[in-house]
Amino acid sequence: MSNENALWSYVEAKRAGFSALADRVWETPELLYREHRSAEAHREMLEAEGFRTEVGVAGIETAVMGEAGEGGPVIAILGEYDALPGLSQQAGVDYPSPVEVGGSGHGCGHNLLGAGALLAATAVKDWLAAEGLPGRVRYYGCPAEEGGAAKTFMVRDGVFDDVDAALSWHPMSFNGIIPPLTLAVAMVDFHFKGRTSHAAVSPHLGRSALDAVELMNVGVNYLREHVPQDSRMHYAVTDPGGIAPNVVQERATVRYSVRSLKRKDMQSLVERVTNVAKGAAMMTDTTVEVDFISAMSEMLDNPPLYKLLQRHMESAGPAQFDEADRDYARRMQGTLTDADIEAAYLASGVEPKETPICDFVVPYETRGVPMLGSTDLGDISWTVPFAQLGGATYAIGTPGHTWQITAQGKTPAAHKAMVQVSKALAGAAAELLTTPAVLEEARADFAARTGKTPYESPLTPDARPRAA
Repeated sequence: MSNENALWSYVEAKRAGFSALADRVWETPELLYREHRSAEAHREMLEAEGFRTEVGVAGIETAVMGEAGEGGPVIAILGEYDALPGLSQQAGVDYPSPVEVGGSGHGCGHNLLGAGALLAATAVKDWLAAEGLPGRVRYYGCPAEEGGAAKTFMVRDGVFDDVDAALSWHPMSFNGIIPPLTLAVAMVDFHFKGRTSHAAVSPHLGRSALDAVELMNVGVNYLREHVPQDSRMHYAVTDPGGIAPNVVQERATVRYSVRSLKRKDMQSLVERVTNVAKGAAMMTDTTVEVDFISAMSEMLDNPPLYKLLQRHMESAGPAQFDEADRDYARRMQGTLTDADIEAAYLASGVEPKETPICDFVVPYETRGVPMLGSTDLGDISWTVPFAQLGGATYAIGTPGHTWQITAQGKTPAAHKAMVQVSKALAGAAAELLTTPAVLEEARADFAARTGKTPYESPLTPDARPRAA
């Protein structure tokens, strides 16, 4: 039996248990840094599978790590399990139906991401033990990807310093590599403080913090004309200072996400946004406190690793969907707009096809129109050689962070796609462990890129992980 076939057999042997793990996490959706039940589920699985387990990695309660093997290179496979607010949804239906009105839900598929990554790591562990080979595989259960930047904090704490290469994946509309194009981002709260008064009797004695927030937002909106076109600035008023219009608001807070293609440009833009906040405070005779929450770097490419993952994804092949899978995917596409589906194909670079769910692997050379978000995997990619795959767990065109993603998170199709990606990750990790030239090529590419542009953490020195 070839190494690849042996690894696949280990994945297949445990697919039921890890599909159940994905469902268990789906059923207990938890927000950033509060993923206690999800992290515990992963810890239990790690210990049941014989990994040496650590909890509270980097001082983060909901970060876990499991290691297996001895000596040799260290290959990490990264998982996540945090959910999103407001995306509670019944599974397996094609209409909005929250389990809990206003509750959280797995609208980005991280229940599958974590379980699939751990399944791959487990298969590599079993294969190393059976073959008596040196090398270590680690699974990192990483919380708070959705805005919490846990991996960025873990990088700052040195968690990945002895890792030789790292791999991951994400639920997507298509199978294949996820192009390493993301935006660097910082999340910052601006807390304004003024002075309350009666808005009718003595308005002249008041200093409105809410006025300052509104003026800041106006100023940033004018700033948009004078920033690079790939930059993004968006905000939410998290504390308007009260609900009574006849009371001048003594306090108010606005949260900003500031993004750009490069970390240094993002940091420069944060300074400009901060200056707007200071100007708004000056105009309203209020004060402003700048509260830096988190930040993430842009993704660093590593073509040798991405090509390795692509080769193993093509070898494992797409999931074999049945008519029930395709029927449900068609019904889910019926909840979408034509623009949703067109955007998915545009981003992938693939010509539109009749199939409602991806039953092919997108060729490596195929590139679409980038539609860029941000992820704390960016900081991983600046710390160790890194690459990631996408697995087609949901109907083509389903937008991320929607009830439709949550609804599709427990389907047989999602489990099938997760398993195929696990096979590809396991195969790539095994090749890195046993073929020094492959690992060295990835490490040489990483060294060349970081030699030109050394990594600097985007976090401020006083930034700390914090729950929503």
